Amino acid sequence: MTVTYPRKFRDQFGAREILDIVVRDQEIQNITLNRYRYSEQRACKDLTGLIERLNGQNRELIRDISRHIHDEARHAQWLTDLLYDLGADLDTPPGPSYIDEFERLLDDDGGTPGKDLDLDTFMIDTLAAINVTEKRGCLYFSAHIHALKHAEQTEENLAIRETLEKILPEEAGHVRWGNRWLAQMARTSPKNAERVEEAKRKYTAIEHAAFEVGMDVTLGAEVRRLQRLVEIADTMPLWDRPGYLLEHLPRILPETQAARFSLAQVAFKRDPAMFVQKFLPSLFNLTQPKDQAKSEAAAFN
Repeated sequence: MTVTYPRKFRDQFGAREILDIVVRDQEIQNITLNRYRYSEQRACKDLTGLIERLNGQNRELIRDISRHIHDEARHAQWLTDLLYDLGADLDTPPGPSYIDEFERLLDDDGGTPGKDLDLDTFMIDTLAAINVTEKRGCLYFSAHIHALKHAEQTEENLAIRETLEKILPEEAGHVRWGNRWLAQMARTSPKNAERVEEAKRKYTAIEHAAFEVGMDVTLGAEVRRLQRLVEIADTMPLWDRPGYLLEHLPRILPETQAARFSLAQVAFKRDPAMFVQKFLPSLFNLTQPKDQAKSEAAAFN
């Protein structure tokens, strides 16, 4: 079975490099932690929705998802307590939402498995979607811990590291759980084995597109976003591609411009001098690619 991994930002800038920047600024680190908290909290809601859609079908999967919700709720609690102790915000994180974009990019018709949807197809798609987002979470928690080990050992950084080190093993367990379920589904029939491979390609493309929406607003972002959208469409049957593209293409230009303006405001508010010296050149691609990515990571987290 094919193994998939989260791709780098712009296919060149990894999680460790981003988190090495994040841990140098406590305000940026707090925003990043709040994004983690929001994601864990939101996962509880989304996973509960999955149980309701299964409506009693496949008792083992419902039991496992229920345990998964318990873990995510505990992670959200730990992160909430940490942010509270740090005196940080507990609001909805600013900027484009990775979770919202991921859900918008899904071509899910919202039907009920067993009635409108084939149960095996629903389970495979669900498990593949959960698996790719959990892999991204593991990657970032691991990179954050690595960055903290090499950062100044302040009281705040030690508390953050302790919390993330409690969460990471359970997130890694969620990835292994998803891998096992997908492998189990693939063994049930040749048709399901093919479905698993197709779902992994599809949701890896969707996850990466959603990830970059919240990070990439520099010159040419609209074109790159279009490329990601085409990558997703290429994982679908030919007859579904035109409708999918026509549904999402109109969003690209206005949403990218709105994100660009919003994040420019945040960058200017944080540090007007840095905004002029680093953010603006990065925005218009007047700096080296690696410097652009550094500026974006610092401004957007």
